[in-house]
Amino acid sequence: MQDARCKIQKCIGERQVRARVVVSLCILHFAFCITGISLSAQQQPGMPGSMGFSSGIVASNVPPQFKDVTFAQRLGQKLPLDVRFTDETGRDVALGEYFGSRPVVLAFVYYQCPMLCTQVMNGISSALKVLPFAPGKDFDIVLVSFDPRDTPEAANAKKRAHLDHWAARGTANGWHFLTGTEASIRQATAAAGFTYQWDAQTNQFAHVSGLLVATADGTLSRYFYGVEYSPRDLRLALIESGNGKVGSVVDELLLYCFQYDPSHGRYGAVFMNIMRLGSALTVCFIAVFILLMRRREMRSAAERHA
Repeated sequence: MQDARCKIQKCIGERQVRARVVVSLCILHFAFCITGISLSAQQQPGMPGSMGFSSGIVASNVPPQFKDVTFAQRLGQKLPLDVRFTDETGRDVALGEYFGSRPVVLAFVYYQCPMLCTQVMNGISSALKVLPFAPGKDFDIVLVSFDPRDTPEAANAKKRAHLDHWAARGTANGWHFLTGTEASIRQATAAAGFTYQWDAQTNQFAHVSGLLVATADGTLSRYFYGVEYSPRDLRLALIESGNGKVGSVVDELLLYCFQYDPSHGRYGAVFMNIMRLGSALTVCFIAVFILLMRRREMRSAAERHA
């Protein structure tokens, strides 16, 4: 009689455990749904979480020096890899020498720039601090000066100063500072949609700050504006531009949940994909739970008959 009561209590206990696990899985699935809704709302244009690219200047009041200054996206187009530049060591190089095996982070700057260009480079290095990828190993960084007066000596001094500031001398082989002629500069910047204007009043170039990511074959893949770049967005861009050569399975899973939005120049959460992923994980958890409980029941039945 006592054994029968123990068996009954054991069965009741097992059922309670099952019920708790099922409830926990339902809560997990609900959490996925709430997370997806929250992320989706934050990334919608016009919502508080959006980070659209805007000059902040009314079109009718644009200063003359900014009228021909743009950084238009040329997604899917290829860079002129045969155009010639000079690197920071004085060596004559083709732009294509930095392509072929891994993606490239490309920015147009000039080395005598008093503020904005340095901030662009600092923005890149700041994002790299938390990335699991390394320049020179997983991707390359190419900085092209759009000032034909810049010299290889100036490029070399800028490179050394920047890497020393960020204590990143170990990644020097992944950073490339280029200078060139007016013709080569115009050819490269035009292909990337980057235009600039000399402002005689300030003795500076008027230009838009930002960077772009290109695939190993020189195809323009992603654009990011401003001087601060989201490590998550840069990571996703490198994974996507790496064509399976950069990142892990987990990184590929992130790409399933986030999609590049060209109108905002950033990655946003894909609500339906997050829902699908949450549903798939929930189903897997339930299936594993049922399988384990079934095996446990069979083992208990075998012990009772024994």
